[in-house]
Amino acid sequence: MRTVAITGLGIVAATGVGVPSFWADVCAGEPRFSPLPPFAQGTLGFGLGAQALAFDPERFFGRRQQGHLDRFAQLALVAAREAVADSGLDWSEDLRARSAVVTGSAIGGELTQDEAFLRIYGHGGQQVNPVTIPRVMPSAGAVAISMEFGLTGPVLTHSTACSSASHAIGQAFMMVRSGMVDIAIAGGSEAPFAFGYLKAWEAMQVVSPEACRPFSLGRKGMSLGEAGAMLVLEPLERAQARGARIYAELAGFGMSSDASHLTRPHEAGPARAIPAALDDAGLSPGEIGHINAHGTGTVMNDTVEARAIREVFGETIPMLTSTKAVHGHTLGAAGAVEAIATVLAVSDAMVPPTAGFTAFDPECGLAPVSGAASPPRHRAALSHSFAFGGLNAVLAFRPTDSAENRR
Repeated sequence: MRTVAITGLGIVAATGVGVPSFWADVCAGEPRFSPLPPFAQGTLGFGLGAQALAFDPERFFGRRQQGHLDRFAQLALVAAREAVADSGLDWSEDLRARSAVVTGSAIGGELTQDEAFLRIYGHGGQQVNPVTIPRVMPSAGAVAISMEFGLTGPVLTHSTACSSASHAIGQAFMMVRSGMVDIAIAGGSEAPFAFGYLKAWEAMQVVSPEACRPFSLGRKGMSLGEAGAMLVLEPLERAQARGARIYAELAGFGMSSDASHLTRPHEAGPARAIPAALDDAGLSPGEIGHINAHGTGTVMNDTVEARAIREVFGETIPMLTSTKAVHGHTLGAAGAVEAIATVLAVSDAMVPPTAGFTAFDPECGLAPVSGAASPPRHRAALSHSFAFGGLNAVLAFRPTDSAENRR
């Protein structure tokens, strides 16, 4: 079993295009929520979202490629371009054949689907865009990445609601570790700001009318975001041999299912996934310096996650943060966005604060890092993703001897 290194990172989110602006905002605890587009103003019970306003498709794609890719796939491909460039990979035909692309998306091309429905049902049209199907399919981002770099190894997409990207990264990790592939580009993308989809979230009554405040007393719900986030995974020995910068080691992966309720989480599920990741990594609870929590900002989810953390860690709770208070809940992309934040926190030995945290909630019984970024006692860390349907995924990261070669 090979040790798996993270050698490339790429992201497009409300924080901007690229890792530097993302990490700066996350470390500063700078929320990046903005008013929803005009079509949604005054028609929803919430008016803010973490939109990638700095992302202009015309900067990155010609007209033909724009026409073939929904926004969620565009975000995935631009993030992958940055991650691959960051990794310094030199492709050969043999390496392309031994490289995988594994992505996650909960909804796929929602903007394209919304447009097609409006044309047919709203305007009485008889036809839709002829590339509607390839634009809508959740695997469109993975396919675009594969075609961009000519990668002919395994290409697949996970769609497990808000754990999609973490499941994708975990699958890629297992493929690299086992020797099935030598390189994996893994992550997720989501573009949820389509009117019909926003109305569906409004109906659930879990979206906050203000910026989310994870784990804070008086929190009012989650805040939606959009993003594309990708990581490059490869064997540590290979990365060292080619002189790559190594951010951290992806050391373990744990999964579980609540098998309980479609939308109401139960702490027993996460409380199985967390130790599964620790066991896979060969880490004890006492070696974890911080947790990038799922931390959505809803009353129930934060309380249940806190119970699971206390069940696993007892009285010695690692430092806790939720970066969703900066970039929003990016749904199927969340695990990748937060994995990047966790990797950088491990690499830089600095835990970002939870933006918007104002008061301790005794029901949670946990106080996240707030105010300013802080150094952890230990550098190993966990990243949590817990999804509707009770689908749980936890990633474990730790520093490597080469992780001092930082951005």
